[in-house]
Amino acid sequence: MEKKDQQDRALNDVTAARKKVPRLCGTNYPLSIAFIVVNEFCERFSYYGMKAVLTLYFMNFLHWDKDLSTAVYHAFSSLCYFTPLFGALIADSFLGKFKTIIYLSIVYVTGHIIKSVGSIPTVGDQTMHVVLSMVGLVLIALGTGGIKPCVAAFGGDQFEEKHVDEKRKFFSIFYLSINAGSVISTFVTPLLRGNVQCFGGDCYALAFGVPAALMAVALVVFIAGSGMYKKRPPQGNIIVDVCKCVGFAVSNRWKHRFSHFPKRQHWLDWAEEKYQKPLITEIKMVSRLLFLYIPLPMFWALFDQQGTRWTLQAARMNMDFGGFVLQPDQMQTLNALLILLFIPVFDMGLYPLVGLCNIKFTPLKRMTTGMVLAAIAFAAAALVEIKVNETVIPAPAARESLLQILNLAEDSVHAHLPGSALSGDPIHPFQDPLEYQTLKLNADSETLNFTVTYKETTFPCSQHFTGGKAYSLVLYNDSTGLACKLMQDEIQKPANGHAALRFINGHSENVNITVGEEDFGAVLTGCDVSPYRTLERGEYSAKIKVGLSGTSLDVGLGLLDFGASYTVIITGTSATTVHINTTQDILANSLHIGWQVPQYVLITAGEVLFSITGLEFSYSQAPASMKAVLQAAWLMTVAFGNVIVLIVAQGAVLEQWVEFVLFSCLLFGVCIIFSIMAYFYTYVDPEELAEQDKREEEEKAKKKEKELGYQELDAFKKTKM
Repeated sequence: MEKKDQQDRALNDVTAARKKVPRLCGTNYPLSIAFIVVNEFCERFSYYGMKAVLTLYFMNFLHWDKDLSTAVYHAFSSLCYFTPLFGALIADSFLGKFKTIIYLSIVYVTGHIIKSVGSIPTVGDQTMHVVLSMVGLVLIALGTGGIKPCVAAFGGDQFEEKHVDEKRKFFSIFYLSINAGSVISTFVTPLLRGNVQCFGGDCYALAFGVPAALMAVALVVFIAGSGMYKKRPPQGNIIVDVCKCVGFAVSNRWKHRFSHFPKRQHWLDWAEEKYQKPLITEIKMVSRLLFLYIPLPMFWALFDQQGTRWTLQAARMNMDFGGFVLQPDQMQTLNALLILLFIPVFDMGLYPLVGLCNIKFTPLKRMTTGMVLAAIAFAAAALVEIKVNETVIPAPAARESLLQILNLAEDSVHAHLPGSALSGDPIHPFQDPLEYQTLKLNADSETLNFTVTYKETTFPCSQHFTGGKAYSLVLYNDSTGLACKLMQDEIQKPANGHAALRFINGHSENVNITVGEEDFGAVLTGCDVSPYRTLERGEYSAKIKVGLSGTSLDVGLGLLDFGASYTVIITGTSATTVHINTTQDILANSLHIGWQVPQYVLITAGEVLFSITGLEFSYSQAPASMKAVLQAAWLMTVAFGNVIVLIVAQGAVLEQWVEFVLFSCLLFGVCIIFSIMAYFYTYVDPEELAEQDKREEEEKAKKKEKELGYQELDAFKKTKM
């Protein structure tokens, strides 16, 4: 039966090989590969474009905190790298590559559409948005992961065996299309999100809708080339065969675990009763490599945080490049650009130069160096995070409140609170407080009694404070001489590098305020306060209408900078006079986003040394028949790396810079372990081992043949006697 299956497969291969397909401009390149390359470009555009804005979508649209956003992002990434096993199994065992790509691409497009609909604010409530987003992401993970092991292999199937150079160049073009899709999409989709306004805010529906449209185009293009493809039928999955062989070896070893059974050289040798020696030898070779794969997920745990922790870091930095404002999620484009630059630089410059210096820069040494560079990149990210935090106001503890005092009175005041750190220094009219003062509470909430001295008269001021919050105490003139009012402040930096703005009305009449397209509504006299509104960084003026019949007055506000929070105090005594004073409650993002470039350079260089070298090394150390097993195992290391981030993000409550240092130290530790494992690794030549096994099998066959011959001779002699 097995022999018949092999004959059928061989016949199908011959039929596929003889199928005549159009060629590109008279070359040996099949025209069908053009459809495959365009399909891959569009698919990678859709995947990386959607993923680029995903973290900010979780935080700003679904209103999740940074830890939950990070955890879900990495859970999604992990699922994307687990599902290739599912896709390979379906393609090789049931449907074939062509049908698998078609069916799972339909699932892929459906996921994108559901995800895009879920990002429309008018569709359902918050629960509906979360449900649609999660369903969409699961379908996208099934689609992108399922077709991942099929598309490149399907492209390789289009070439005849003799066209080796053409096939090699095709894979280079294929890899280029992946990076081109990544570069363009990670730059474009953040622009669609941030620079296009829809439904009153960032246009996530458009940022997700364009990748959905590109994936639909990818599917249409792939189907359009259907008549030109060589479609090989399913030929069985080597991963399944390996699992069966390993399972039988373990089971057989357990059955023969007692001491009276003779021992065998390797535990996989217990599969010899059922499986051929060449397959067992190949699995042994792969098992040596898989042992080296054990430490590798830690590298991916750091690498994949570019889309989460590093993007959130970028959102708290100065993103102005001489008039062009970079979106925080666009920094990921730098990785794809540097990859395109570093690959030829390393291949044609660094590696030959190291060779000229008589330094043996083996693949495992390259991988170790790549891990070191990634660890240094996170140490650099920690330093950047420390500088970024200089403009961040730390949240108060459960029994602490933060307080700043705003003096809107005509003269200086002195505020005093027994047992507090409030100084007796005078607070001048409209003085911008330098920082918040910390007030200790005796309970979760408490009423505190201040005394305020104004023009040699002392006024009492009792206000109720709740722990964990920040407040402004506004002092202003009234009929009694001086009054006080407590208002709650927002001390968390605005999202996406926007600026936060509010108004306090110290005018003698009510005012209506509009800034740009933001309507702050009516703010009543008597030091009423408007709600906070966020605006993109830029120069603004406010339209202030005083009273019911007053005219609108344009008042310049100046630059509202990245990540800052402002309180604008309006004063005046008539409908035609308006004065403003501005306090900066939260400092602007002062550290430029360019300081992230070194960490991107380091981790990209690490990627080239680690990832590309790792795949090349793995393929060189394993037989051709086991490349699918290695590809699956390599993708699994990426999946488990994302699981590590998920666990740390949800389990470890650490400051961000401490978390960066933790990951850096973990990778350094893993790097030491890997270097020890690499030291004891012996490089092999799979072809040579295969030849050796073949010779051993031939010698065994000859020996057996001789034994049979001797037995026949003995039997003949006995018959003559």
